[in-house]
This record gives sequence, structure tokens and C-alpha cells, in this order.
Amino acid sequence: MENNKKNFWKGALAGALAMFMVGAAALGIMNVAGVDLGTSQEKVVNAQEEKKLNKLKKLIDENYLYTDDLKEEDLENGLYSGYINALGDPYSVYYDEEQTKSLQESTSGEYSGIGVVFSQNQETKVITAVQVYENSPANEAGIQVNDILYKVGDKDVSGTDLSDVVQLIRGVENTTVDITVLRGDDAKEVTMTVTRRKIQVETVKSEMKDDQIGYIRVTEFDSVTYDQFKSALGSLEDQGMKGLVVDLRANPGGNLATVTQMLDLLLPKGTIVSTKDKSGHEEVISSDDEHQFTKPMSVVVDGNSASASEIFAGAIQDYGLGSIVGTTTYGKGIVQQIFDLGDGTCVKLTMAEYYTPNGRNIHKKGITPDVEVEYQQDENNPDADNQLDAALEQVRNKINQ
Repeated sequence: MENNKKNFWKGALAGALAMFMVGAAALGIMNVAGVDLGTSQEKVVNAQEEKKLNKLKKLIDENYLYTDDLKEEDLENGLYSGYINALGDPYSVYYDEEQTKSLQESTSGEYSGIGVVFSQNQETKVITAVQVYENSPANEAGIQVNDILYKVGDKDVSGTDLSDVVQLIRGVENTTVDITVLRGDDAKEVTMTVTRRKIQVETVKSEMKDDQIGYIRVTEFDSVTYDQFKSALGSLEDQGMKGLVVDLRANPGGNLATVTQMLDLLLPKGTIVSTKDKSGHEEVISSDDEHQFTKPMSVVVDGNSASASEIFAGAIQDYGLGSIVGTTTYGKGIVQQIFDLGDGTCVKLTMAEYYTPNGRNIHKKGITPDVEVEYQQDENNPDADNQLDAALEQVRNKINQ
């Protein structure tokens, strides 16, 4: 490690605690893990702890085989991560600079890239384009669904982890990247130059089903999702929609603000969701009476519908606005908040429990559907979807009543 770097081992743990407290103080939590913010750093990290850290450093320097590969930054991040991991909460996480950047992109639903969704086979490691966004740079350059990704620039990415490949493809807006794919049964090699630009993740898809029943699938609740949902709902209304199915299967959740805005388009005036923090402080998020969806509705869920998806389903169920169809949801009834630590890193902490409009806490319980339907795969018809069929039937029956 470079001699001119700061003495990491003497200050790292103190830095971790201090940074953690900065994030906590922003929320008014003035006592974290029993440590008084007014105490000095000498009391946060005592002499015995500092001695042990120095002993560990010495052992690593003298004995660890791969010392030349060590980066002080990785060791430092390891301490911060370990401190948060010690909470024993899988939803509280420390993010280093690179992870923070990725987190920001994922929660905003926007990034600078080319507009392709790739999937990687876990056995063969082959990366395949499974979706090309309409009007995206990739679409304009000619990338097609089922193209096998071969090279990014001059780099052969065969067998490379998908997350690393994504970082190669994304980049500064208005810069170019050469994408080489293998296409067709003869694996024809095709190279295209694609200009990166700002991309909105397509988190909402919609279509009109038979009998004028609208269908909206929401894959996650990002910052861009509200506008996409509102647009889809408006388009279906313009087409003469008589009922609606909202599909939240495999939706892991997302932004609390986004899901409450979406529910405000559907619910009557009243509570959407309430939260309660460690001090017992309760916050109620309410809908107004400007919008209300009054047509028959169903919401499809499964065991992977979590967090914001459960807020959505729980509110619809409590107000009696639609049938919940599918299987019991994941059961994540807690809320996290992200704190900027001021140096390009952040920490996500569990801050509160949430309650449905009727006061239900569904943590580790989930939302029980009104109509229980296990998904059954039809080998003879890959497009068959018995859960969706059941949801459509629920809406159809209400239309015909």
C-alpha cells in the first residue's frame, strides 16, 4: 500500500462510525448503537480496538499471500460494510462509490446507455438481448431481440459477468460504443456503432385485452414509473377501457413516493399507507379526492411481489376496489431510507414499519389474495397464464354484473 496514504488502520473504524452518525443525525436519530454523538473519537474507538486493528494490519502485511493485490479502499469499504452488516438486517446496506452510483441509477429509472435489456444464461454465460426499447439508440442502430452479445468495443465479453458487461456498455451521454453480436442460426457476426443517450427504464407495459379490459404490468417502482403508469392508464381510458388488471408479479418494490402517487390516481380520499418509526412517530400518506378509479379491477401478485407492491395491493384490498389474485406476497412491511454520506457513498437503513389503510402490518406475513391461484405452467402453450386468466375473469364477471 502507498506510504503517502492516510493511516487507514488507525482511523478507519472511527471514520465508519462518524460517517454512520452523520447519516443518522440527518434523520434526527441522535443516539446510534448507544454511542453519544457528543463523545470524542477516542471514546468511539478505544485503545484496545485500535491496537487490534494495527495487529491485524501487521499480520496481513507480514503473512497474507496476495498483499500486492490489496487496495486500501477495499479494506476501508469492508470495515464500513461490516459495521452495517452487523445489524443483522438484510435491508440495511452500505454502498461504496461505484455501488452508490448504480443504486442511484436503479432507483431513478434513468441511465446513460443504449436501451437494451440483456439476460445471461447462468450455465453457459451466454448474454442475449431479450428486449430492445422502442426509439432507443439500440433500436435505431439495428440491435435485435435474440442477438447474442459477442464484443463491446474490441473486448470479447463471452463468459464475462453480465454486471461487468453492463458497465462497459453504459457511459457518458453522446459518446459511442461498438456492439458486436452473433445473429441467427449461422451466428453471423454483426457490428453496430451505437450512440449512448439518456434512457428511461420501461417499468410499465400496457395493452387492451379482450372485452375491453385494460392490462398494466409494473415491474418495479422507480422515479419514472408514475408518469409511465399515468400515461398507460390514460391511454387505456381513451380506448374505452371497461375494467383493469394490474400485474405486480415478481415486482420487488421501489420508491414509496412513487407507489403512493400511483395509488392517488386510483383511491378515494383517505389513507394510502402509514409508517411508524422507532420512536413511535407515525406519518400518514393520504390520497385526495381529485382522482378515483371506479371500474372493476384486479391485481395479480405472487411470492415475489414485495414492499411497494404490497403497499399497492394492500391499499386496493382494504378499500375493496378490486380483487387480489394469485399467491401470498413476500411479506416486506418495512421501509428503508438512503442517507448520503457526503463522499460519494451512502447507507440504506431500515427506518420504519408500514401499515395498510386498515392498519395491517404485513411484515413476514404478506398480503393474502382474495382469489388464491397457483401458477401452472402449460408445456404445450408457453404463453398460457392461468393466474392472469383468473384475474381477467374476475374483472369480466364484475363488468357483466
